[in-house]
Formats: sequence, C-alpha cells, structure tokens
Amino acid sequence: MNINKYIDHTNLKPYASKNDIEKLCDEAIKNNFASVCVNPYYVGLAHELLIRSCVKVCTVVGFPLGQNTLAVKSFEAKLALEEGADEIDMVINISALKDQNYNYVLEEIKAIRDITKDNILKVIIETCYLNKEEIIKATEICNVARVDFIKTSTGYGIEGAKLEDVELILKHKGEKVEVKASGGIKNYEQAKVFIGKGVTRIGTSNGIEIMEGI
Repeated sequence: MNINKYIDHTNLKPYASKNDIEKLCDEAIKNNFASVCVNPYYVGLAHELLIRSCVKVCTVVGFPLGQNTLAVKSFEAKLALEEGADEIDMVINISALKDQNYNYVLEEIKAIRDITKDNILKVIIETCYLNKEEIIKATEICNVARVDFIKTSTGYGIEGAKLEDVELILKHKGEKVEVKASGGIKNYEQAKVFIGKGVTRIGTSNGIEIMEGI
C-alpha cells in the first residue's frame, strides 16, 4: 500500500507561518504525498514551492463553519484556482442542511462544482454535527452535484472522522464519488483502518507520523 498517495498533508492552523508552509511543502515533496492542504492565504506560496513536483495544492472554501454566503464561497473558489490551487475542499452550509433547505445546499455545491470544472472538488459535510439521516441526505446531495469527494470533517468541529460515519457515506455514495476522512487521524494504524474501509484520501496534519509508522 502506497499510503503516501492517500495523504493530504495539512496545515490549516490560524497561526501557520511562511516557514511552516515551506516545511509542509518540503515534507510533501520528500514523501510524495497526494497534496498539501493550506489556507487560501498560502495558496500562491504553495503553488510556487510545488510547481516542479507531483504534489497538488489543496485549499479550503467556506472554512471552517460553512456559513459564508454563496457569493463569498464562489469568489473564494475562483480566486484560489487563479492563484494555483488544484483542489478545493468546500464546507457546506450546515445550517441549511439541518433546516432541510436541501435545494440551497445542492445549488451551493453545484455552483462551486461549475467553478472548479476539471479540478478536484471535495465537499466537507462535518459529520460531527449531523445525525445519520442528515449524513445520508448530504451524501445523496453530493451524488447529484457530482462532487469528486465527500469529506467527513474540517478538523475544527467537536469530533473528527468516525468509522461508523464513513461506513454510512460509503454505503450511500455514488459509484464515482470518493471519500476523504479527516480529523483525528494521527498514526499509521488509524490511517490503515480507514483506508481498509474504502477511504481514498486522508486529511491529516500528522502525515510524517503516519509515514514513520509503516
């Protein structure tokens, strides 16, 4: 198992420095990770640092609460792509989902899908705030919107990825939709269990620790 290619090497800390991002990108190159995931402020820097590598630049939209308006999320996504992002991890409007305003959630995701076009779009549903029925509904909406990945968590909620939630998403997702588990995955054994269930990306700030556990 080439576990390195499952890892989105992540630093979304609000106090991350330029040196931290340079270190993150250097580690990603050395370990040939799938991507680095950084805040929008650092997309341009990460793009410059990784341009001669196979490591992709991932950034977040509507992060971490998902409560930005659609206009703001759309602008964030467009700007991120212009500055060199390859992949977008977008947080849904969780309140709209819980209010059963499913059309809004769908149209929001579809709008970002239209902007990202051939770029990878991962949709964060923040499972820790959802019950089983809401996780299923969010998964079904993502299927209709033809997203590339459903992502469990921002890492800033009250809980991160849970196996039972991943299993629920996997059961209801479309054939072409993949799953990214994120939040609380800190070592190789944890990562291996999630991958064994069918997860194809791991979002973690502990990519080096995972690699050291092989």
